[in-house]
Amino acid sequence: MTVFSCRALVLTGYGGYDKVKLQVKTRSKPQLQAGEVLVRVKACGLNFAELLARQGLYELLPSPPVTMGMEGSGVIEAVGEDVKNRKVGDRVIVLSRSGLWQDVVLVPADQTFVMPESMSFEEGAALPVNYLTAYMMLFEMANIRPGKSVLIHMAAGGVGVAATQLCQTVPDVTVFGTASAAKHETIVQGGVTHPIDYRTKDYVEEVRKISPMGVDVVLDPLGGSDTQKGYGLLKPMGTLIVFGAANCVTGQKKNLLAMAKTWYNQLSISTQKLMQANKAICGFHLGYISDDQLIVRTMATLLELYNQGKIKPRIDSSYHFEEVGDAMKRMHERLNIGKVILLPEPKKEEEKPKSSPEAEDKADKTEARVSEEKKEEGNTQEVKAEGD
Repeated sequence: MTVFSCRALVLTGYGGYDKVKLQVKTRSKPQLQAGEVLVRVKACGLNFAELLARQGLYELLPSPPVTMGMEGSGVIEAVGEDVKNRKVGDRVIVLSRSGLWQDVVLVPADQTFVMPESMSFEEGAALPVNYLTAYMMLFEMANIRPGKSVLIHMAAGGVGVAATQLCQTVPDVTVFGTASAAKHETIVQGGVTHPIDYRTKDYVEEVRKISPMGVDVVLDPLGGSDTQKGYGLLKPMGTLIVFGAANCVTGQKKNLLAMAKTWYNQLSISTQKLMQANKAICGFHLGYISDDQLIVRTMATLLELYNQGKIKPRIDSSYHFEEVGDAMKRMHERLNIGKVILLPEPKKEEEKPKSSPEAEDKADKTEARVSEEKKEEGNTQEVKAEGD
């Protein structure tokens, strides 16, 4: 019997950053079923959904203890029977509803996508959730066309960067993007036409100054009163797409007051009012897309756009599994510009988080020493993570 150890990030209960623990499990090598592949994971994506999940606000994640993680990239180490289109050594992107924050995963081959040769593992882990979300909202729901205008909230985040890049693939699309002032230069370089500092300005007024009639499309990850503002900004024939409730997340732990406020201020409207306004309201949640072929087709389109140089995931920073608390804190405090990546590879003691020049300025300088004991016993061990 072959025994091997597996490093995994496990949500042990709902609450603060300390609830996500790095555990080292020693077990027998998994047996591949027909149609499955074994992937050695090199990089994982961190999404806002995981911040919600840690607080018990993401209904698609099984109850703790559970390994989180919806996207990753790595190398196929073994293939099961009936797997014809994947082979050992293939560099692949992996997509799942959970369970990918570990260094070895067993997944159906059809949940993997062969990476372009020029794509890094960090880029591969950054692509699926953000770009699938942005693409389906813009092209499947909003039917974005030349000459239209789009308001993108959290324009410096993962979905915001993806949506901005995808808007550039359509001629003459005007992009309004909300972000803190320090991020404006970067998002303008990325394609945002009109950056708006939501912290010091009323973004509704700022949009109206430039476009008195409003915009054609609003992408709303915020919820609550911002959904009402977004609906008010729509031109006739415009489309509002709600795909999150970031306003619910204020502190490390679940905030019942913030949830109640968001719920109380949510947009409620009758179909008659919609008819009279000639507006559309849509909801989008990637986790509830059950059409696997739609996912496969869209991923193929995105990988082709990458090969053409039209899209490129922006990596904000990379943190080892030991530093998951710091990674979550960075996203929670809205310091990131682009994607935050988690690396399964053990951290070397002297190593610091890798981040872009913009990220360096704002990165949390606090570091903690990590001691990791590796014992070849059958029990799960917890490794103290930075940020606990």
